[in-house]
Amino acid sequence: MNERTVIALGGNAISPAGTAGTAEEQTTNLHRAMAQVAELVAEGHTQLVLTHGNGPQVGNVLIKNELAKDVVPPVPLDWCVAQTQATIGFTVANTLSYELRRLGVERPVVPVVSRVLVSRRDPGFETPSKPIGPYLTDAEEVARRRAAGQALVEIPDRGWRRVVPSPKPLASVDRPAIELLLSDGAIVIANGGGGIPVVDDGDGPLHGIEAVIDKDLAGALLAQELGARTFAILTDVPGVAVGYGTDAERWLEEVHIGELRGYEAAGEFAAGSMGPKVAAICNFVEGSGGRGMIASLEDALEALHGTVGTRVSRDGGP
Repeated sequence: MNERTVIALGGNAISPAGTAGTAEEQTTNLHRAMAQVAELVAEGHTQLVLTHGNGPQVGNVLIKNELAKDVVPPVPLDWCVAQTQATIGFTVANTLSYELRRLGVERPVVPVVSRVLVSRRDPGFETPSKPIGPYLTDAEEVARRRAAGQALVEIPDRGWRRVVPSPKPLASVDRPAIELLLSDGAIVIANGGGGIPVVDDGDGPLHGIEAVIDKDLAGALLAQELGARTFAILTDVPGVAVGYGTDAERWLEEVHIGELRGYEAAGEFAAGSMGPKVAAICNFVEGSGGRGMIASLEDALEALHGTVGTRVSRDGGP
C-alpha cells in the first residue's frame, strides 16, 4: 500500500466532448474523480502523484489568443501550458482536499508548477501530432483554420482537432521538489499537461519552447523516475479496444506487454487518441516492471483495485 502510484487524468475526461467546458462543469467532474482518489488514500495509498492532461483547456486559451490578439498580446504555447497547469492543479487540490476531509483524512495536497526537458532538435517540431482544443465538425470552420495555417487531424467518430508539436519528454526538471514533498507526506500534482516544455541551450537559464508534451508519456516518465509500481491513465473511455468501431471490436482486460505491443505495431491505436496512451503504458511497464492500466475516469477506484479497465503487465511478454 505504501508503494508509489502515479495517476494521469485525461484533459478530455475533465472536460468531455459535447460539454461547454465551463469552470463549474470541470470542477464537478473533478469532484467525482477526487472522491474516488480520496478513497484510495483512506485505504492507505500514501505515496500518490497525480498528473493531468490539458488538451481542451490549452485549445481554449489559444482561441482566446486569436479573439483578443488586437487587444492584448498572444501568449506562446509554453505559457498556455503553464496557465492551464496552474488552473487545473489548484482545482484538483481544492476538490481532493475537500474529499479527504470528508473522510477524516488530513493530508496536504500540493500542485507543483512543473517543467519537463525536451530537445530543440526533436522531430516532433517538424511533424505536429498533439491534439488540442475542441472537436470540430463544421467543414467551413475546418477550412478556415487550415487557411490560417493550423494543422488539423481527423479523430474517427468525433471530428477534427488542431495538432501542435509534441516532443518526447526527456527529464522531469522539478523531480527533486516532487520527491521532497512526497517524503513529507504530501499528495503531489505534477507534470500537468505533460509539463511546461523547456530546452537547455547551455547559455544560461532554461528556455520555454512552443509545444505541448503528451501528458501520458510525461506521466510514464515521471512514474519511472519516482520508482512508482503503478501507473494508471484515467480517460473518457473504459479501456483499450482492438478493432475499435468495427463489428470485431473487443475491449482488452488483462493483457501482457508483448501482446499489446503487437497490436500497437499492427496499427490498432490512433496516433491522436489511444496511441500515446498505449505507448506510455508500454514504456512504463517495460521500464519498471510495474503494472499499468487504462480505464475510465468514472471508474478510478475500481481501476486501481484492478477490477476494471485494461490492465497491462510484463508477465508472459517476450
